[in-house]
Amino acid sequence: MRLTPKGGCDAIEGWTAGPDGKRYLKARVSALPEDGKANEALVRLIAKALGVGKTKVRIVSGIASRMKTIEAETESLPVSWGKPS
Repeated sequence: MRLTPKGGCDAIEGWTAGPDGKRYLKARVSALPEDGKANEALVRLIAKALGVGKTKVRIVSGIASRMKTIEAETESLPVSWGKPS
């Protein structure tokens, strides 16, 4: 997942391909990237979209990076996210 902090609003923007051809989900949050605020906002955003509690979502890697690996306990992804293809 690629996170854009200070993005003006909290939103999951869909799938895109990186320069290496790998597909990832883009998200933006209005929180600043300081003291873990943007990461906390991302966890809240994903949890809300998935309909699970915040404790069911965690950042596995990329705490200090825009590119993150997220783990979530859920049955499926929301239809609005589309498919990674």
